[in-house]
Parts: sequence; structure tokens; C-alpha cells
Amino acid sequence: MTIESEALRHKIREALSSQKQPTVTVLSSLLAVQDALGYLPEEAIEEVADFTETTINDVWGVASFYTNFRFTPPGQHVVEVCWGPTCHVMGAMRVLQRLQETLDISTEGETEDKQVTLKYNTCLGACSHGPVISIDHRLMGRITPEEAQKRVSDLNGHHPKGDHGNV
Repeated sequence: MTIESEALRHKIREALSSQKQPTVTVLSSLLAVQDALGYLPEEAIEEVADFTETTINDVWGVASFYTNFRFTPPGQHVVEVCWGPTCHVMGAMRVLQRLQETLDISTEGETEDKQVTLKYNTCLGACSHGPVISIDHRLMGRITPEEAQKRVSDLNGHHPKGDHGNV
């Protein structure tokens, strides 16, 4: 086992042992690890199985069932666009298209430099403020495509093709 792998396992064990609810489940354990690390590395599946006294197959079954779990590290910044019904009607698709152009990606995922992860979210829970985005868990409502572009461009100098920061 490498030093990096042991350090990762230590972080996973800390996340698992920090759960405060009276009933600890495979699902709650996976959520605790993803909250701590931002994703579920292979070591997490093994550690959760040990911690919950279940099999790796049982843990993998839960982890692979829920689409919110990710198995690769996210970008340095995570941008979520709500595309629930209210946000959709209020213009979320225009915001999403502008962000995809700005980040030079065609779907959700990471930018080529791994600095930003773009995610679609079915509801960010702020319907009366639609359209809504979240940048690193910070909600921004009534966002225009232009404002969303500026916010994301400010993260790490991401600018749409042909634009050199003049937003």
C-alpha cells in the first residue's frame, strides 16, 4: 500500500466515523465519504464494506444505483445548473448553453484542464429565484446567461472561444 493510498484510507475512515446519526447505513456512509472527498474512490467501496460489515458487492450496488455518486475526482470548482421545471421555464437552458460555451464542453463533466465540473441538477431548492445555479455550493438566483458566464469565467479565467475576458 502506498503512502497516498493509506492517507486516502485515513480520510475515508475519518468521514465514516464522523457520522452523527443513530443509524449508519451503506448509503449514509457513501454520502459521508463523498461529502468529505468529492467522489468515491475504489478504496471507499472497500472501507464502507468493512465499516458497515457488508460485502463490496452490496456497497457497489448502492453506489452504482444512485446517479449522484461519482467515481472520479471532480474539478477544483463545481458548477451546478438547475434544470427543474421552474428554472427551465425561467431560462435555465439559455444559462446552461452559455456555460457550456464558456467552459468549452458539450455536456456535463469536467473541463479539459480539470478546473471546473459542470453538473445538471433536477432541483437546487430555490424555485422562486429561478433560474438558479450553484458554484461550489453557493446558490445564485435569478441568474442571467451573462452573469453566469461572468461568475464562471472569474473562477479560473475560463472564457468562451474568441473572448478574452471582456464580459
